[in-house]
Amino acid sequence: QVRLVESGGGLVQPGGSLRLSCTASGFTLDYKAIGWFRQAPGKEREGVACIGYSGGSTHYADSVKGRFTISRDNAKNTVYLQMSSLKPEDTAVYYCAADIERSMCAARWGTLAYWGQGTQVTVGS
Repeated sequence: QVRLVESGGGLVQPGGSLRLSCTASGFTLDYKAIGWFRQAPGKEREGVACIGYSGGSTHYADSVKGRFTISRDNAKNTVYLQMSSLKPEDTAVYYCAADIERSMCAARWGTLAYWGQGTQVTVGS
């Protein structure tokens, strides 16, 4: 089955850290920009971070700049999202997706595909 699989979510206290993983199954992440997105209850899905194919191109939403770091290991066909200094407002289901039109991050996404099932991140005590 061709898809992305997210993992690493969980419950964490404010100020804590989590590392999410996004692994491709049935296809390669080669030459594709990858994005992390999140959706909180009652809110629209928002883009969190993007990483280009080589890893040299990254982009972050203002709300997570300085706290989240996106990286990728193309040999493992996996993209990571290291989240630190977590806040209650970071609580959401986190998804990853591949931009099948672009290999670098841009102002706008191309065509996002291979959405995973998401992983729940809950920040609270």
